[in-house]
Amino acid sequence: MNLLPRTLRARLIAGLLVLLALSCAAVGVATSVAMERFLLGPIDQQLAADHGRFAASLEHGEDTRGQARGTFGARLVDGRVTHAAVVSERNGAQPGLSPDDEKTLAALPVGGPPRTVDLSVLDDYRLLATAGRDNDVMITGLSLHGVEETMNRLQLFELVMFAGALAAAGVAGALWVRLALRPLQRIAATARKVTELPLASGEVTLAERVPDTDPRTETGQVGAAFNRMLGHVESALGRRHAVEQRLRAFAADASHELRTPLAAIRGHAELALRGDEPMADGVRHALGRIDAESERMSELVDELLLLARLDAGRPLAREEVDLSRLAIEATGDARAAGPGHRWQLELPEEPVTVTGDPLRLHQVIANLLSNARIHTPDGTTVVVAVRRLPDAVEITVQDDGPGIPPGLEEGIFERFSRADQGRSRATGGAGLGLAIVQAVVAAHDGSVDVRSGPGRTEFRLLLPV
Repeated sequence: MNLLPRTLRARLIAGLLVLLALSCAAVGVATSVAMERFLLGPIDQQLAADHGRFAASLEHGEDTRGQARGTFGARLVDGRVTHAAVVSERNGAQPGLSPDDEKTLAALPVGGPPRTVDLSVLDDYRLLATAGRDNDVMITGLSLHGVEETMNRLQLFELVMFAGALAAAGVAGALWVRLALRPLQRIAATARKVTELPLASGEVTLAERVPDTDPRTETGQVGAAFNRMLGHVESALGRRHAVEQRLRAFAADASHELRTPLAAIRGHAELALRGDEPMADGVRHALGRIDAESERMSELVDELLLLARLDAGRPLAREEVDLSRLAIEATGDARAAGPGHRWQLELPEEPVTVTGDPLRLHQVIANLLSNARIHTPDGTTVVVAVRRLPDAVEITVQDDGPGIPPGLEEGIFERFSRADQGRSRATGGAGLGLAIVQAVVAAHDGSVDVRSGPGRTEFRLLLPV
């Protein structure tokens, strides 16, 4: 699990607070250590000045007056505590040392520096062991209660101060980081606006630019580079649009100009075939092929001209269209063209109508049925369904054929996209049928998609009511 914050702002603030917290912790530890050493210095000096007199006085039962309250004294012989007392209001009180306490006292180095020891009945004491006159050990100790209280107050004060400093630094750091990251936010806002523009086709104008372009700052350098990139993209999109316009104009002009000579070729071929003059079988066959190919070429020219007009935004007819009737007529034509297929209709009881161009919508359904007939074997069931949805009309053409070949589904609506990559005309047309379907549906503000797999292929059209 990633514990780091996701946003750059949060990471900067978190890093600032972590560094400040580490600095506060280091200062607190150093202050505590220095203060503890400072407070222990006078105690160690007092213990060294005592020279074990209080511990020695315990052996002879002398008066404890003159000793500071809480002073601890003990006499050890052969590692055993023989006398132990703590100065209280009533002279020396027996502390009641436990066996562990006695072991702790016996382990103190004789003549060594004072040590802090935690006695079970007396808490923390600063103890000093010195050698006695009778081969015994005199231990003198002073309570660290005052030192502990001072250290506790110091640590509480540091905790409160550091917590306040962290809170103030967090608020101030958040404001400062937010102010410092404003240029990046403006770059991100500009990028979001650019992503919302329709860049796929048509004329595109990228008027958005980043205002922060100061080369002395990192964000200014990023903004300047981003603006240059937008300029290059706008220039490239402009050149692309100009090329598309020239290609569309060429396709429209060429299609328009080819219609007349193709009509003339077909007319002469039909006139020659209808004549009474005798001709060789080869010549008659050639004239038949000329007539058939010119008819197919005329259909291709008409399709290209239609696509060029749709690309140019030519308005379509707008009238009430009965989609149920169009589905019945198109299915009847498909049944006549493909008697080896099983054609089924699923229509609601009431007619389903939309506003649109009846000729082009009929062409859409006919193209889908022709596509299903051409690319599926005999015996395939093709189902045409028309349904009314709450805010649209749905038309589906479904078949149980082998499905669309892998890798072709993504570009199936592109122009001249063919399942047969060998360009054989025996398995289909020029690859413009589905491109016309998409263009006509888009001109009606609708959408079309396809879902395919072995044994099931479905084209789904949605037209606004």
